[in-house]
Amino acid sequence: MSLACRSSSLRTLTRVQVRRHASTYAQSESSFARNVKAVAYSTTFAVGLTLFAVYYADSRSAIHRYVVPPLSRVLLDAEKAHKAALGVLKSGLGPSDQIPDDELLRVELWDKVLSNPVGLAAGFDKDGEAVNGLFDLGFAWVEIGSITPKPQPGNPQPRVFHLPEDQAVINRYGFPSKGATLVLSRLQARYATRNAAENHPNGSLLDNKILSINLGKNKSSAPDSLSDFLLGVQTFGPLADVLVVNVSSPNTPGLRGLQSRGMLIELLDAVKRERDSLHMDRALPKLLVKIAPDLSEEELTDVAEAVRETGIDGVIVSNTTIQRPEGVKSANKKEAGGLSGVPLKPLTLRALKTLRPLLPASIPIVGCGGIATGADALEYARAGATTVQLYTSFAYGGAGTPRRIKDEIVDELRRSNQSWMDAVREGQKAAWKEPQEAHGLVTIVAPEVTSAIKEGSGAFTAMGEQLINILKTDSHSVEDKVQQPESVVQ
Repeated sequence: MSLACRSSSLRTLTRVQVRRHASTYAQSESSFARNVKAVAYSTTFAVGLTLFAVYYADSRSAIHRYVVPPLSRVLLDAEKAHKAALGVLKSGLGPSDQIPDDELLRVELWDKVLSNPVGLAAGFDKDGEAVNGLFDLGFAWVEIGSITPKPQPGNPQPRVFHLPEDQAVINRYGFPSKGATLVLSRLQARYATRNAAENHPNGSLLDNKILSINLGKNKSSAPDSLSDFLLGVQTFGPLADVLVVNVSSPNTPGLRGLQSRGMLIELLDAVKRERDSLHMDRALPKLLVKIAPDLSEEELTDVAEAVRETGIDGVIVSNTTIQRPEGVKSANKKEAGGLSGVPLKPLTLRALKTLRPLLPASIPIVGCGGIATGADALEYARAGATTVQLYTSFAYGGAGTPRRIKDEIVDELRRSNQSWMDAVREGQKAAWKEPQEAHGLVTIVAPEVTSAIKEGSGAFTAMGEQLINILKTDSHSVEDKVQQPESVVQ
């Protein structure tokens, strides 16, 4: 082969090698760039996902108020939206209230101290599925139920209706319940998974929080039967901080008839005796009755007399209403069932203001009905409620509702230079007071004054000592009444 040919071949080979090297380098550079991009994308995604998780986990995030609730109302009917929300909270993937409660919100209730006055009313978690998730949202009082002894399906669907223009809901659920046995097993499982559950003084297994269980009766039971409530006390008393006797649902035939004075006294007396017979290592659960907002003044007086006579521990005012207040605009207002939400507030406040002067301050009233803001909650406190409960505003406002209302309460309290308990005491000034034994004074003054005067100062002195014993709780009255006989003697 000639030198020229070899030289040409060498140049060709060199060019090929250079191209190969360049191609290899380009491919390597391209692969490196792709790897860098992949890492960048993955990192960005991971950071974004982490930031979203942090954002989602905080119940105050706007998504929980302005995205999730409206979207669920558009995509799902009312009952399915309810079940979806319950499912998220049950799963442990729900958001939580991540801020400690302000000291201004502290509540003194019976022998307990709650971190705040905001509770969840019965009806949202009917079967005790999401107790932990609901406490995580910042409620200090979670009430599950109503729970019936035997499982029952409730009324036919559809049975829940949104009234968005009115921020209200109509339901005719009719106590759908999985039954006491299933709910009991869930609560016992919750106890088993909590550390030192047996030693905790609260049924909630949480400090400064209350677990309440709402007891209902089966539709198949006789209207005047008490056995369903007694069985509920036996079953759930050892696990609850509070038991609520529900005699006010409008969706169970004959149930509201138990609010009449005679039947209510018989029911509450029987339930209290059943509660008192429980053998427990901690304090017995408190016993409350939940009443309707539709009762007349005379009927509310009967309720108060029944509560005082039987010595139960409190009243929840109120359940849903069968009325359709003037001004309700939504097309669904024609649906049968109990109305809750903003339109219920005037009716509940009327019942609360009527009942408070009929019960002593030692018997707390829980305000429930139409509470959508912190100002609403404080209005209830100043009308005589010790704590409040939410339901419909929680459904419309989403997971952050408890925190938002607590923050609004604190803002209002700071403006008025008060604490929550200051507002409660203000409302309790109207509470019923045990009548003084004035009849004893009348009995002495009328027939005995004349006799004492005739018999002399010794008898009069003895009568004066008796007067002092009668009036010893009122020092001013004692002074006034003791001075009058002295003037007679002179």
